Amino acid sequence: MKNLRIARRYAKALMLIGKEDGQAEVYRNQLGAVAELLEGSKSLEQALCNPLYHTEGRRKVLVALLDKLGLAPVMKSFLILLFDKGRLPFIGAIHQYYEKLADELKGVARATLVSAVALSEETVEKIRATLSEKTGKDIVLEVRQDPSLIGGIVTRIGDLVLDGSIKTQLLNMRETLKRGESA
Repeated sequence: MKNLRIARRYAKALMLIGKEDGQAEVYRNQLGAVAELLEGSKSLEQALCNPLYHTEGRRKVLVALLDKLGLAPVMKSFLILLFDKGRLPFIGAIHQYYEKLADELKGVARATLVSAVALSEETVEKIRATLSEKTGKDIVLEVRQDPSLIGGIVTRIGDLVLDGSIKTQLLNMRETLKRGESA
């Protein structure tokens, strides 16, 4: 819970700066690249985040890395601030929350579409267009398959779940029959 609060606070601060200077998308890409780099290289993450190593040495490594990456000055300052405050280990969570904020700023919503069988591109596009029309946002769909659904689809947009799967309908019917109600 604390990690989420920390991530939210720093991501919001960076987003405010990004809105102000019009570089929100640049910061999204750069923050993502650094988060991916640290996540992909555990030894680099240890070198920068492990308190057993001398702080000044770790800071020098970070500054050298940031110079090599050619990041925007605001992003360099932001990452050094994260280091100075001991928040660099939270960069993955900060990036995830920043992604959500950047999507909101652009009017984009991310959704998942799970189906029992593979759907044609045309069907996926129709679903995406309908969701986009209903939400008033551009929808980015992640499509997956789950044969346990038996049939139908389940769509998630944020906290909203639209479950049209046969599996759920059968479970609901079973509960109705258990209670002795007529359908």
